[in-house]
Amino acid sequence: QVQLVESGGGLVQPGGSLRLSCAVSGSISTINSLGWYRQAPGKQRELVATITSGFVRNYADSVKGRFTISRDNAKLTVALQMNRLKPEDTAVYYCNADGVYYPGSWLADENTYWGQGTQVTVSS
Repeated sequence: QVQLVESGGGLVQPGGSLRLSCAVSGSISTINSLGWYRQAPGKQRELVATITSGFVRNYADSVKGRFTISRDNAKLTVALQMNRLKPEDTAVYYCNADGVYYPGSWLADENTYWGQGTQVTVSS
């Protein structure tokens, strides 16, 4: 069973930094895409950043130049370094895993997996 556990959220002042981490557990050989999404109150969940197993990164325009996504393929972890945070970055941040491969299988799991979410609040 695939589980994602996030950590690192909290309260930070505008202009500050936070680092989110996500660990994926389960009998997994590799994961195509790991990413972060966020959902602010009253809004839909939106993409923040994704990174492939080949380290191709994709960012939402609103976070480009401020956030950096990274991953460790061996440890099945993904991190999001958030700098120059703004009040509009306040949201629950969710870790995402898409394209999970299991040992001995050539086909990817069709399911997309999510963490439980971690709150990030940017406020003075």
